[in-house]
Amino acid sequence: MPSTPESKYRNVTRFQRLLNSATRHLPTQTVLETTGRVSGQPRRTPLGGRRVGDTFWLVSEFGELSQYVRNIKANPEVRVRILGRWHTGTAHLLPDDDPQARLRTLPRFNSAAVKAMGSSLLTVRVDLRD
Repeated sequence: MPSTPESKYRNVTRFQRLLNSATRHLPTQTVLETTGRVSGQPRRTPLGGRRVGDTFWLVSEFGELSQYVRNIKANPEVRVRILGRWHTGTAHLLPDDDPQARLRTLPRFNSAAVKAMGSSLLTVRVDLRD
């Protein structure tokens, strides 16, 4: 049976939930905190990306299927933990940005994982305030 983007998403997210439950607590892990669109509770997702000045860049491997992207659409106010320090900001979904080109500017290990696991890439920019 051929793999569909939805089945790939389900399989990868099962694996990520197990991995993320441990890695989100590591002090050096970059973490994106969104507000749950239904629960209103903070939702923390370990991820990779890069800070450039007052901007944090990342690429979602499943685009609008990603839960954190759906949370951003409902409320773009987020926090990002970078090198153990929390920063507040506003997230912007950039469907017109070239996510493959963006990945070439981000940390190599994470970019390789996003390319390998992803099926519908989407660039996200977070404008940091502090």
